[in-house]
Amino acid sequence: MQDYSVPIDEEEGFKYFFRVSKKTFEYICSLVREDLVSRPPSGLINIEGRLLSVEKQVAIALRRLASGESQVSVGASFGVGQSTVSQVTWRFIEALEERGKHHLKWPDSNRMEEIKTRFEASCGLPNCCGAIDTTHIIMTLPAVQTSDDWCDQENNYSMLLQAIVDHEMRFIDLVTGWPGGMTVSRLLKCSAFFKLCEAGERLNGNSRTLKGASWPLYLLSILCMRTARLLAVRAFSQLKGSWRILNKVMWRPDKRKLPSIILICCLLHNIIIDDGDKLHPDVALSGHHDSGYGEQFCKQVDPLGWTMRENLTKSLQHQGN
Repeated sequence: MQDYSVPIDEEEGFKYFFRVSKKTFEYICSLVREDLVSRPPSGLINIEGRLLSVEKQVAIALRRLASGESQVSVGASFGVGQSTVSQVTWRFIEALEERGKHHLKWPDSNRMEEIKTRFEASCGLPNCCGAIDTTHIIMTLPAVQTSDDWCDQENNYSMLLQAIVDHEMRFIDLVTGWPGGMTVSRLLKCSAFFKLCEAGERLNGNSRTLKGASWPLYLLSILCMRTARLLAVRAFSQLKGSWRILNKVMWRPDKRKLPSIILICCLLHNIIIDDGDKLHPDVALSGHHDSGYGEQFCKQVDPLGWTMRENLTKSLQHQGN
């Protein structure tokens, strides 16, 4: 492994600095190596006049995403300039977005059966396919781009991220790129996931009959008891805590590029899980991932959904007694 110009000797120190183990780091390098090598870097050299290795480029990009520090600060740690950090980070994002997309996908039928089994075993929730939640990525927009659409209910300019997670806090579906001024219920209805559900291509498995009630496939959202729904909350707290670039105000971001930054952070989150690595608990946000934001509720309720939620609530209350 190459020298990163940062004296890290211990595995734990390495993981804290880059959020991934050395083994996972090497795997990430293997994913993007071809892309980073096939396009010769223009001016990507350090202060000693040496061309940046793939490992050093990946290290710079991971540190920028993990710390959320300025490009100047990150560059100083690696002996490169601000423009180099910017170029390296974006090249890495483009490469991983293409080469790592298999780490974020809707589960096949066998995997979905495992997810449902694990949710029922741990939480007593039959036929549950995952937990869903939404968070805001706060940003500062140039004056020429500001609009009411991007100003959310807390008067921040933000972009929404909706995600579905499985029992291991792995992201299995994402929706982002929409302005923070949207309601979360409208975001859901505008999502490709919702349209696939309406077309019978998602949540389309068989119902289960248990204790006299029919349980179709469903996602857990606003059900404020037990740990299942909290998995999505914890996943977002871990995501924003691990990749601090998402938890600091994005300064004048390119709204066309920001969804890719968000996606890459979610891919890295999944890669850590898929590679047998561990999410670093010490970096997770100590508070709620959307601190200061009130929970939103949809005013339109489907009768079947309401009945199912009531059945879930009664079932969980019965288990708690």
